[in-house]
Amino acid sequence: MLEATAFWVERPGVGRLRPETLPRRGSEDVHVRTHYSGISRGTETSIFGGHVPVSEYERMRAPFQSGDFPGPVKYGYLNVGTVEDGPDALTGRTVFTLFPHQSAFVVPADAVSLVPADVPLRRAVLAGAVETAINVLWDAAPALGDRICIVGAGMIGSSVARLARGIPGATVTLVDIDPTRGAVAEHLGVDFADASHAPSNQDIVINTSGSPAGLHVALESVVTDGEVIEASWYGDRPVALTLGADFHSRRLTIRSSQVGAVAAARRGNRTTRDRLALALELLRDPAFDVLLTGDSSWRSLPELMASLADGSRTDLCHTIDWRDAP
Repeated sequence: MLEATAFWVERPGVGRLRPETLPRRGSEDVHVRTHYSGISRGTETSIFGGHVPVSEYERMRAPFQSGDFPGPVKYGYLNVGTVEDGPDALTGRTVFTLFPHQSAFVVPADAVSLVPADVPLRRAVLAGAVETAINVLWDAAPALGDRICIVGAGMIGSSVARLARGIPGATVTLVDIDPTRGAVAEHLGVDFADASHAPSNQDIVINTSGSPAGLHVALESVVTDGEVIEASWYGDRPVALTLGADFHSRRLTIRSSQVGAVAAARRGNRTTRDRLALALELLRDPAFDVLLTGDSSWRSLPELMASLADGSRTDLCHTIDWRDAP
């Protein structure tokens, strides 16, 4: 039997590496050896901390999750590896899979997506973030020449900014409380503003900050009669909003965006697989490398996840190197 190593959240705040016995590969399956996995910091640290509301236990399940919230649970969805065994058309190919942090695994062949040959392995981990950014922009529907503001210069917000930059005539501004994110914005080719000096009168405003304060900034930045796209997920944390100021007089709207389903505007003619394939194509852009701000051995995953969860690390996307794992 084939063996692998996987990361589990044993209980809120405690992670552990466990041995895994892989199932036998069926004729329509692939056996994948992981090169890199990526940590989706906002979602995964919420899960690590046990902040998934009971009402969301089923909706928050990852495609290949094992166990249940709050734990033990094996969770994750940013995985890049090579097909070691499977149908001839896939064997030896590099693939992206919505699989947790694990050194090797067996899944149905239709669960993997081919990574373009000119997309580096580590950059391909960002496919999930870029796929989310695509969905957010499909929801937001920006137009030529729009003034676009993204509050929160994390992995998702920065991905949205880079894609929005390609809209002719658009002015794109990343807003964050961390002034060092200005260098990230410069690398992505967009403007940057500190949250205390966020631009006003913006046609499209998207909040990806995961912070109620960020949502307040977004509401202050959008045009009258405008709509804020809320792309943050708060888990079980309450969000307090000040709606007694000009929220009503300016007739503002807050609308959610979530990657679990294709945006309504594209749902009739695009599948989630189409969306992921587009994300992988867009990752030919080397500017996305600025989002890869940390890399560690799989051996350090329990301690690393704890440091991300307690805020002592603030990586945009931290990758895990599995190339020497059993």
